[in-house]
Amino acid sequence: MDNKKFLIIQTAFIGDAILATALLEKLNAFFPGSQIDYMVRKGNEALFSEHPFIHQLYVWDKKGGKYKDLFRILKLVRLQKYNYLINLQRFATTGLFAVFSGAAHIAGFKKNPFVFAFTHSVSHSTKKEMHEVERNQLLISHLTDSEFIKPRLYPTKESFERILPYKKGKYICISPASVWFTKQFPKEKWVEFISVLDNETTVYLLGAKNDFEFCQGIQEHSKNDRVINLAGKLNLLESAALMRDAIMNYSNDSAPLHLASAMDAPAAAIFCSTIPGFGFGPLSSDSRVIEVREKLDCRPCGLHGKKACPKGHFNCAHKINVNELLSILKK
Repeated sequence: MDNKKFLIIQTAFIGDAILATALLEKLNAFFPGSQIDYMVRKGNEALFSEHPFIHQLYVWDKKGGKYKDLFRILKLVRLQKYNYLINLQRFATTGLFAVFSGAAHIAGFKKNPFVFAFTHSVSHSTKKEMHEVERNQLLISHLTDSEFIKPRLYPTKESFERILPYKKGKYICISPASVWFTKQFPKEKWVEFISVLDNETTVYLLGAKNDFEFCQGIQEHSKNDRVINLAGKLNLLESAALMRDAIMNYSNDSAPLHLASAMDAPAAAIFCSTIPGFGFGPLSSDSRVIEVREKLDCRPCGLHGKKACPKGHFNCAHKINVNELLSILKK
């Protein structure tokens, strides 16, 4: 089989970029030795340091001269003369980019305004019981097959060395923060859960730099001296490396959940206002979903999180019993 050149575009947020790695896995399996390049937004590039299947990583700075930087990348892309471009974005900007990329074949979703110029297109719907990884893989099923394959990350040797001091005894990782209020399990609920853990389990709180104060509040109120706040102290690959050997990783419906999936690390995903049916649930071999048991007519209140509960009560989070989090460890 002749070697091909592929470019995958996923310039959304961290979780989306992680889930799209399943396409890297599949293309490498079906086209070994081919050139597979990846385009991500600035801030996500650290995830793919020394990735074994990525030949060229394009990083789009969406904040500092957004369109000027996109044109810079487009000039580089056109020189490559890609055989296949797979555009996972459904917005006009990357659709137009794909059309002018010079790629021989372009695959994308029908929701993209420039789909009429694509070579291959498929539907994208969150109303169907399908994981986002499956939806993405539909774009290359005509080149490969329809078999599901999981996303995967490859922390560097340095990443594993960096977290060695923390791997003493049994531990759990909690990623308590979320950009969206209605996706975030309440602070007092995390505190309640941590306060009833045994004295032999270390708790690592993970997150970005801007999550430090939130995590610090949890640490200070939990009455547990085995809680360590690592928010902002580990990069994404180091966090992934630490999560791999945790006895459990707790997170909201957010990027850390997909970090766990990409490491096949044990995962407990807490869904508040959103639901797993949207296609962003855990994929680890050992994974659980925690959500309110009571049927709420207001849930889900939207595909994405909101800045506040539209009803004012936030029952989809407050009515989750922390014993459900604890029972996972007991099992």
